[in-house]
Parts: sequence; structure tokens; C-alpha cells
Amino acid sequence: MPTLLVSHHDCLEHETGGYHPENPDRLRSVLQILESEDFFMLHREEAPRATLEQLTRVHPQSYIDDIMSHIPKQGYYAIDSDTPLSPKSGEAALRAAGGVCAAVDAVVARQARNAFVAVRPPGHHATRTQPMGFCIFNNVAIGAMQARSIHGLGRVAVIDWDVHHGNGTQDIFWNDPDAFYASTHQFPLYPGTGSAEETGAHNNIVNCPLPSGSDGTVFMEALDNRIIPALKNFRPHILFISAGFDAHGRDPLANMKLTVKDYAEATRKLMAVADSLCGGRIVSVLEGGYDLIATASSAAAHIRVLMEN
Repeated sequence: MPTLLVSHHDCLEHETGGYHPENPDRLRSVLQILESEDFFMLHREEAPRATLEQLTRVHPQSYIDDIMSHIPKQGYYAIDSDTPLSPKSGEAALRAAGGVCAAVDAVVARQARNAFVAVRPPGHHATRTQPMGFCIFNNVAIGAMQARSIHGLGRVAVIDWDVHHGNGTQDIFWNDPDAFYASTHQFPLYPGTGSAEETGAHNNIVNCPLPSGSDGTVFMEALDNRIIPALKNFRPHILFISAGFDAHGRDPLANMKLTVKDYAEATRKLMAVADSLCGGRIVSVLEGGYDLIATASSAAAHIRVLMEN
């Protein structure tokens, strides 16, 4: 079975203005590197729009209506100082969430071995009721609830290696004993959450805060010694990766020292867990990553491993 790549041109139309780090070139750089012959065997699909039913499994309809009512006809509307909306932002956000749901459907149906969803805006900072940190809808949580509600995969797990803690996903999963969230992230750093003491209402949250300057060795220790044992104990039916690449040493928004090889190795480790526990079902979703070269090359290394037989 092939690896599936899900994306959509509308995700390039979410304009953030000026020198905003979360800009269309981030996604453009990833899609361009995936045009090389190394990736000819990827199966490619366009992301559909998320339906209201898919969105409301995570966000109240009032939240969705409020977002859509503030999409400007021209210019920008600032949700906060980090999170602008522009005329095509609503379409982009719907495609981002819908793309994750489509990837889930394909992986569960065995139309693809696994999937990478190359979309923006990212999602892991969006709580049930608050967009923030460049994020509008929580794409990975919406995909997780698609797996549960449509396909009966009761235990869903998200591993988040973005350099920023995914406070939104943690918020959504906190009280759910069948939803597991684990994160490695620089700490302290935006959004200020993610201490090791934050473990969820059912001990279903594993936070691995890493000090500024941490390299791949420190990252792998957290993965090997804390996250993977907890993930194996949880025994997920499907595994999601919130794949931010901003812990790379080149990234301008943080101070970590991961390399392309670290992302490849981490991918291989999580694939081994998924193969043993959930039939290899992995859906990986682009989150952060703000150096174009580092993000593209790290995403490419991640996908090359997903494509391995």
C-alpha cells in the first residue's frame, strides 16, 4: 500500500500578512520538495472541506459560526496578535481539518498504509473554544474524532513533537480516558503550558518539557523512556503525529537543535509501535516549522520513512 499525501491549493491562500512566520511559503516549500522523483510513489489526494458534523465533534457550533463570521471580505481580521484571518482563511481552515479526516478514512480503509497531511493553518494550539497561536481548528483532534465516530477506533493517540506545546490538543483530550496525548517541546516557551505535572484527568497526558538548547539525544531519551512506554501501555487503535518541524536547529522561533536525521529516527520508532499495536495506522499532520529549508527537508525525511516497506 502507498503512503498518502493530502493537501489543497486553498491552504496556500490563507494570507497572514507582512512578515508573519506562518505564511504560505511554509507549505509551498514542503510541496515543492515532494515533487522530486523520490516521492513519485506517493498517492496524492486533494483535501475536502470538513463538514459541520466533523467540526462539531471537537468545537461548539457557536465557535465555528464565530470564526466564519469574522472572515473579512478584504484585508485582515486579528483574532489575536498572532492569528489573523484573511478572505481565504475559512476555506483553508476547512480544507486543513477535512484533509485529516480524509486521510483517516483512507488509512482505515487500507487505501493507504499511512498518510501525511500537508495543510495550513496548523491546529494544535486551538482549544475547544479558543483559536490561538496561528491555529483556527484543531485539525488533529478533529481527525482523531473521525477515527472514533465513523470507524469505531475507540482509543486514539497523538504524539506531538512540535517545539511548542500543543495546549489545544491537551485541552480537548484532558478528560477523555480513551484519548492519549504526548508532547516533547521546549520549555519554557509559548504557550507556557506543558509541564510534566500536567497528566490529564486519567493519566492520559505525557508531557516531556525539554530545556532550551536540547539536541536529538535529549529528544530521543524522552521518546524512548517516557512517551513510547506510555503509548504501548495505552495500546491505541490509531496513531496521529502532530508533525511540527520547528525544533530543528535552524528554526527562528525556538532554540532546539534537532536535525533531519532526528525526525527520520523518531518516525521510524513510532512506525514500529504502530505496526505492533494498531496495524501500522498512522496519520501525520503538519503543524509548525518556520525555516523553509529545515521544514521542507525535515518533512521530506519524515515522509521517506513513512514510505518505507
